[in-house]
Amino acid sequence: MSSKTAGAPPGADERENPLARTSARMVAIAERWFPDAFLFVLIAVVVVAVAAIAHTHKPVDVSVAFGEGFWSLIPFTMQMALVAIGGYVVAMSPPAARVLRRLAAIPSTGRGAVAFVGVVSVGLSLVNWGISLIFSGLLVREMARRPDLRLDYRAAGAAGYLGLGFGFTLGISSSAAQLMANKESIPPSILGITGVVGFRETILTWQNLTILLVLTVVSLAICYFSCPSDSKARTAQDLGVELGDPTVPRGKPQRPGDRLEYSPVLTLLVVALAIGWLWRTFSSGNPLVTLSGLDTYNLIFFMAGLLFHWRPRSFMDAFAKSIPSVTGVVMQFPFYAGIGAIITKVANENGETLSDFLANTFVELSGGSVFLFAVVLGAYSAFLGFFIPSAGGKWAIEAPYVMGAAEDVHAHHGWTVMVYNIAETLPNFINPFWMLPLLGILRLRPKDLIGYTSIQFGVHFPIAILLGSALMLTF
Repeated sequence: MSSKTAGAPPGADERENPLARTSARMVAIAERWFPDAFLFVLIAVVVVAVAAIAHTHKPVDVSVAFGEGFWSLIPFTMQMALVAIGGYVVAMSPPAARVLRRLAAIPSTGRGAVAFVGVVSVGLSLVNWGISLIFSGLLVREMARRPDLRLDYRAAGAAGYLGLGFGFTLGISSSAAQLMANKESIPPSILGITGVVGFRETILTWQNLTILLVLTVVSLAICYFSCPSDSKARTAQDLGVELGDPTVPRGKPQRPGDRLEYSPVLTLLVVALAIGWLWRTFSSGNPLVTLSGLDTYNLIFFMAGLLFHWRPRSFMDAFAKSIPSVTGVVMQFPFYAGIGAIITKVANENGETLSDFLANTFVELSGGSVFLFAVVLGAYSAFLGFFIPSAGGKWAIEAPYVMGAAEDVHAHHGWTVMVYNIAETLPNFINPFWMLPLLGILRLRPKDLIGYTSIQFGVHFPIAILLGSALMLTF
């Protein structure tokens, strides 16, 4: 199929706006040069290992840290895989498919559809990053099924990733803000420095709202204007992506032993059992904080999927159909765990890890200025986030020395957490770690989205770092 719309007027290509032309060049570069996500992580392992050896002069210790850390993310890997599977199973149920179809029918133009996906992604990410990632991907697939909409599938997929690029750490999904707001979860090494730092000092400040509004407007503008015109758009069909019907066909029992598989009796009993636990869990604390817990989130989606499919047979078929979406997650997450162990566990003769060295270097550059402290903290957090793409886990690594430095320069504790939040997600735009579940749903590869998300990174980085640092002066 041609990538041009039938009957496109002559010279349509020349009327692309500058941002759309830039995005086209970035997409072409990514398609030619950006490696597969698995090669990307292997390259990262080698780079980090070489840097750690140069810093510590302990090759064997680097090797041991990599091996011992390799499986440390297995629970998280399973959780992330189930995030994708649970979302897929729910979306393949008849009720969820109807909701997606109604939302997908709202936009009337390809560029408008891309911006609409961005709004949904950012909005949902403020409540739960998992919902944002899975629902946005499924919404893009549903929009791509519309025969009357010329949707650039890659640009829409990149818009669905906005919530993970900057949104989720500015809302209730922020692992760092949650950790600092609960005395029981704060490590003693941090609690002794800062005490409890509540939401009113982090995500509920007017400064955070300012950051959120500015970055959202900037992101949606980039989504809209970087999206190719209809004559240049590449649809899912152009890319060879099989969309198919997300629902699972309803069959009939073929033998007496199959009858329970097609009966809702067991479904209702199991869902009722889970509701009791969910009621107890949600009534004991803030519902939004509770929802952000991965185990709770996954249980909700599993039970919702079971209920929406009504019959166990339909649920099982949907589950099996969802498995290909988690291939990248299962294969690559252990390597990122090994990278994190190398950076944080291997120390030189002075007891300093590579992470400590980088942090101390950047903090020294602040020279006692809270503005410069925020700038170097943001730059460092973004840099480290490229190698350790885990918001909560990375904050536990950084927090003791970062908050200690904040105390030394008299920086606001709550906004120090938010500067970290603002900056540490930015590498997600070019690091495929968090992109993998979305790519599984879209049936795309990282190079298909990186051309668009790299533009978001290039624009976001200076705005987010400088605005976040300037707002430090308002406390």
